[in-house]
Amino acid sequence: MTAMSGQVWVSLISLGGVALGGMLSYLVQHRTQLSAERAELQRQQSALSEARRAERLALLERFVEVSAEAERTAYTRPSEWEDTDAWYLTARDVMYRFWVADRLIRIQFLTPVCDAAHAHFLDLNRAVWEGLPDGESVRDYLEGNRSAFLDTARAAMG
Repeated sequence: MTAMSGQVWVSLISLGGVALGGMLSYLVQHRTQLSAERAELQRQQSALSEARRAERLALLERFVEVSAEAERTAYTRPSEWEDTDAWYLTARDVMYRFWVADRLIRIQFLTPVCDAAHAHFLDLNRAVWEGLPDGESVRDYLEGNRSAFLDTARAAMG
């Protein structure tokens, strides 16, 4: 009977060891899975953040590019023009694209960048369509809000 009792205890201890080992194995696997899921989530968030940054940078590039075209249009503004003149047709196309770029900035950026971009847009819009008083330089007129926009955009992009 004592031999059988010893065998039962050995079997129970062995079974307890297997159960403990199984439980520890499960816990390690569970923790490893959670860690892998967290790492994947961080990777996805990082990829999304980088994609959004790239998209915002592309919008800024587009805005600056069209802004430069609008500025060239303002420099070449004739004192008088008709709706059929080549200058007007070019200016209309450029200013439409500039208007769209301004609205896209408003969609993707926070208020400081939006406001700075829109102020620059309004300056260029006035310079193109209304002209400037005699003696006023297009470059000097645009410099303040252009610089403010570029500085604000740089700060927003980090």
